[in-house]
Amino acid sequence: MKKILFVFALIALACTSSIQKPSTEKPTTLDQLLMEKSLYDFKMNDINGKMVDFSQFKGKKLLLVNVASKCGYTPQYADLQKLHEMHGEDVVIIGFPANNFGGQEPGSNEEIKQFCSENYGVTFKMMDKISVKGADKHPLYRWLSDKDMNGWNDKEPTWNFCKYLINENGELVKFFPSSVKPTDDEIINLIKA
Repeated sequence: MKKILFVFALIALACTSSIQKPSTEKPTTLDQLLMEKSLYDFKMNDINGKMVDFSQFKGKKLLLVNVASKCGYTPQYADLQKLHEMHGEDVVIIGFPANNFGGQEPGSNEEIKQFCSENYGVTFKMMDKISVKGADKHPLYRWLSDKDMNGWNDKEPTWNFCKYLINENGELVKFFPSSVKPTDDEIINLIKA
């Protein structure tokens, strides 16, 4: 009986060792896959439902802003539009409607688009409504707020109208809190640099 148990133990050991060969495959967990992403790997829908491939922004500076229609900072839409009109050749402005702060963006994409057009004449790029913090945070905002992914920054939006400036190489270069207006000299100088 001991011999039979010994043989079974050897067979089990052989099977286990063949199963546990070191893997040469890339990691497949969501966090590990996200860590491999660059900004240019992201694809997401705009406010009209059209797919936007972020690789189209290679060689351009970007200002990414989480926006909301019922916020004390909502008038910054006018500043973002002014920045777009004055410096659109130097920077692509992208608004990301989000309802993460005080329920200040409850509307649908269509309602948000109408509000922005009627009240602020927005013509800069607006994206599909997403979450910018919490358990359901969009992968792009995970990239923007995780220094293991973007290289240095771990600040996520603290309120509506936080801003992330990306350089021409797809690198995050600066985070601006809500209180910094889009037309602030520091933003303009970094865009013009």
